[in-house]
Amino acid sequence: MIHQLINDEKFTNIQRAQAGLSRIFRSAQKTASIYRVMKNDKPMGVLVPNDLWQSITEDIEALSSPSYRKRIAKARSEKRHISAKEAKKILKL
Repeated sequence: MIHQLINDEKFTNIQRAQAGLSRIFRSAQKTASIYRVMKNDKPMGVLVPNDLWQSITEDIEALSSPSYRKRIAKARSEKRHISAKEAKKILKL
């Protein structure tokens, strides 16, 4: 099953964001959502809950590593693959 990083994108206007920033962050955290902040129907920016932001930055850092990208390319080129079930057994999950 594929897990999406961002489950949902919601929209709010700048006035609501300014008036209820804490409420918006709580909602975003609870639903694993981001909020696109709009002003006059134009996007100004995005509000991202902290745990989601940390996950995104960790992924970006990992993908910026040349050795990590080489290991991914090597694994993809190998003939032998293991199933998810086997991987879980090996990792004791």
